[in-house]
Amino acid sequence: MLIREAVDGDWQAIWPFLHEIVSAGETFSWPRDIDEVTAREMWMPSATSRTVVAVADDGTVLGSARMYANHMGPASHIASASFMVDARHSRRGVGRALGEDMLAWARSAGFRGVQFNAVVESNTRAVALWRSLGFEIIGTVPEGFRSPAHGYVGLHIMYRKL
Repeated sequence: MLIREAVDGDWQAIWPFLHEIVSAGETFSWPRDIDEVTAREMWMPSATSRTVVAVADDGTVLGSARMYANHMGPASHIASASFMVDARHSRRGVGRALGEDMLAWARSAGFRGVQFNAVVESNTRAVALWRSLGFEIIGTVPEGFRSPAHGYVGLHIMYRKL
């Protein structure tokens, strides 16, 4: 698996699984009915963010991550990121590879830590992955996320010092 910078041509591969994940409403806090144009504007690289794709040897896009400063100005030394892994390629280390790439990027870019603002409590695989990569739950917004399957669940804020 190769992690590389996303290019415009990758969107055709990203959109189907991004749309599936967001519309399911279980793990991501975007509007479930987000349209493709808006999603592309929010996900693809910009002047203030980096987007990567995880690609299999045959060129298949397995997942993607978007990285950025969590806040501006005096709080811009803390990074954040969002991750999407195509369900057809889950449990193959894609999320871990994207997470490790993000941590390497954050270190090299001079960030002092990484904060995830919204890790859904019922997304136990993601919580376990981030914990295994050194993140701690530093707080939970009770009933901060409305899951179609689980109702109102907590929304974790997770942090790792670099």
